[in-house]
Amino acid sequence: MSTAAADAARIQPLVCTSGSAATVVFTLLDVPATTGCRFAYHGDFDGPGIALANRVIRRYEARPWRMSTADYERLAAHSQTEGIPQLALNDQPISAGWDPDLSPATTALDVALHEEATLDLLVDDLSRQT
Repeated sequence: MSTAAADAARIQPLVCTSGSAATVVFTLLDVPATTGCRFAYHGDFDGPGIALANRVIRRYEARPWRMSTADYERLAAHSQTEGIPQLALNDQPISAGWDPDLSPATTALDVALHEEATLDLLVDDLSRQT
């Protein structure tokens, strides 16, 4: 994500954790959070991704960024028509604290979607956010 944003000359502040957020990431985010900085969060649509999203959204009152049931269903359909490899979830569904319909949708479709499936949309969003 950070490379794609830089390549597209997006200058919005962005923190990329490259997977699971370790203690160092939360330590980093705690500093701007104490000054009133607001966060938007996007992660993978799979068990570990939803669990991490729950943690970040709860800890920082972050706004889910393209993490709704509608986003998931649209991206799953798009990835299928575009021939993007779809991975089976292979994990227990985790309830998304911000969207109670997301877990049933992921169970029904059984498709894990990683950030790459959303990359173009996220980079475009960065040009519009203030």
